[in-house]
Amino acid sequence: MKIAVVGTGYVGLVTGTCFAETGNEVTCIDVNAAKVQDLNNGRVPIYEPDLDVYFERNTKAGRLKFTTSLAEGIEGAKIIFLALPTPPGEDGSADLKYVLGVAEDLGKLIKSYSIVVNKSTVPVGTADLVRDKIALNAKVEFDVVSNPEFLREGVAVDDFMKPERVVVGTRSAKAKKCMEELYEPFVRQGNPVIFMDERSAEVTKYAANAFLATKISFMNEIANLCERVGADVDNVRKGVGTDSRIGKRFLFAGVGYGGSCFPKDVQALYLTSKQYAYDFKILDAVMNVNQLQREKFYETISNHFQGNLEGKTIAVWGLAFKPNTDDIREAPALYLIEKFLAAGANVRAYDPEAMKNVQVELGSKAYFANDKDDALSGADFLVIVTEWNEFRSPDFEKINGELKQKLIFDGRNLYNIDTMKELGYTYYSIGRETVKQNQ
Repeated sequence: MKIAVVGTGYVGLVTGTCFAETGNEVTCIDVNAAKVQDLNNGRVPIYEPDLDVYFERNTKAGRLKFTTSLAEGIEGAKIIFLALPTPPGEDGSADLKYVLGVAEDLGKLIKSYSIVVNKSTVPVGTADLVRDKIALNAKVEFDVVSNPEFLREGVAVDDFMKPERVVVGTRSAKAKKCMEELYEPFVRQGNPVIFMDERSAEVTKYAANAFLATKISFMNEIANLCERVGADVDNVRKGVGTDSRIGKRFLFAGVGYGGSCFPKDVQALYLTSKQYAYDFKILDAVMNVNQLQREKFYETISNHFQGNLEGKTIAVWGLAFKPNTDDIREAPALYLIEKFLAAGANVRAYDPEAMKNVQVELGSKAYFANDKDDALSGADFLVIVTEWNEFRSPDFEKINGELKQKLIFDGRNLYNIDTMKELGYTYYSIGRETVKQNQ
């Protein structure tokens, strides 16, 4: 099948590459000429495990191509995916100018029956708006489908190739048949392709992310309670996570969620509810808890030094909002670093993948280390913000040799409390006993 993907951001590039992997002929379109040139030269602009392998295989086979021309890219394509940015506006609502702008252009360009698929996360009713924009100029039959993505950064390729479910919003029998054919190779093990109306599909994406964000915020609230009553949130997590009605995932306490999806989608769903005069109290609480969690972590660090961080050198491990990605959007580390710098501290930061992106944000305000040991050199203490695997089993003797104090603030609960006691560290984590040593 010939497919076009408009937009080569995170979702668009993974989508196009994975469809090419199952034998489809895919052309990805982007207005950024430099980016398209890099892609045509074999350079993948994002870090995502296994994406480079699939990308190289399919570009070499000629199944995956890139262009800046919308007309050229959609030529002969039966299915056209819109994987365009929907950035939040000043009020937090999704900005649809890119989606609707391309939709209007498509109406002028499509020459035969086409299925235009919203892959972007978009507000309820966007499929209707896209349909109206295309209809302004279209001379041929077309359908508009909602097909939200459920890709987790760090495992997005695996999520796409082996999805737990595929959600397709369409009331067209013709479009349904094409989408069934397209996704058949991905669901051979029996996972469902769930068909519904377009608006239900749009709500499904927001509802899924909002629910997961709610689980995270709920456990962070439980962690805060655990600290007050002397309980251990890790034990609580195990106790509730083994209940099949609840599940084990998204129950880890920490410094809050970040990334491109949860913050934006929770806010967008909340604003949608307001537009329809519904007071979505739970989502309001979820957003507040998430912001307070990173603020509380900073206050814990600041309070240890009686509110005076001036002149301190702080080692920061982890900048991406989660491991196995270079995405720093809404990353808690950025909030913390800005607070450290504003307090007069110096920052030595390290992340396996995200440092280039943070350098664009911070420039020379912080030192970007060559490795995790370099970040420790001459630092007063260590702050852990992202749970990369390489941080889980460090050489504590080396950490002790580099830090001026045996002091760690762990925002991801990576280390065992008893181990930290034995090693003589003062150790702060989330929702667990604070280990304090005489220093």
